[in-house]
Amino acid sequence: MLLTDSFLDYLRYERNYSEETVKAYGEDLRQFVEFGEENVGMMTPQKVDAELIREWVVSLMDRHCASSSINRKLSSLRSFFRFLLKKGVVEADPSRKVMGPKKKKALPVFLKESEMNRLLDDVDFGAGFEGCRDHLIIEMFYSTGMRLSELIGLDEGDVDFSASLIKVTGKRNKQRLIPFGEELKEAMADYIRVRNEAVPNRSDEAFFVRKTGERLYRAIVERIVKRNLSKVTTVKKRSPHVLRHTFATAMLNNDAELGAIKELLGHESLATTEIYTHTTFEELKKVYNQAHPRA
Repeated sequence: MLLTDSFLDYLRYERNYSEETVKAYGEDLRQFVEFGEENVGMMTPQKVDAELIREWVVSLMDRHCASSSINRKLSSLRSFFRFLLKKGVVEADPSRKVMGPKKKKALPVFLKESEMNRLLDDVDFGAGFEGCRDHLIIEMFYSTGMRLSELIGLDEGDVDFSASLIKVTGKRNKQRLIPFGEELKEAMADYIRVRNEAVPNRSDEAFFVRKTGERLYRAIVERIVKRNLSKVTTVKKRSPHVLRHTFATAMLNNDAELGAIKELLGHESLATTEIYTHTTFEELKKVYNQAHPRA
């Protein structure tokens, strides 16, 4: 395309872009010119319209280019046309009419219910206070979907055994109540008994503590979760947030309403919770593709 060299010199000498960046712009434009010549013949700026740019974007998507790469190439083309407008070579910028592909949101990582059952029912966490505490931490995340900061901040008075409710303080100090069942109630009662015997002198009202009696901090809980999830899963991400995702996915798979899951997780918007519907749908597709004879 005419004037591409002038554009690259403009980036190089007037905008002071690095040589590596200039080369990237040049390669993006070269690819577009190559595509254009295959479709409309000899390329000039005046021959480029929005339809041609859209066809180029579609061709890149068909070649499974990442959304981020396509949007970067489109950005290079837009910069080029802004340069042409400034020079008076073209009267309009056709690239402004073309939207790049939306970046796909990464789906939440979660464990299967069978993996969680194996971890909570079959894995040996060790005897004594720390084994009891670590087991309860995993069970608490999985049974309530609470955030790491909420678990660390949990106080003794936040657990109401008679009403089977836990009060947590979430983002922006918003408080919510999370119900719990008999299994978690028994596990918490066992932990409190073991903790009070092993750590008689606690520094405050923290529910989860270290052997010194002090409240747990993030790094300790993250290590506990990572170490124990490694016993039952090969997923790369093994964090407390994975257990939060696992809770939400399990709830959805067992017919809980999305609005109820939103309230339990403390999400501001239902749109945030809806990501779990995509997760379960992707899992269904995977199962279908593996199991259906004509998939």
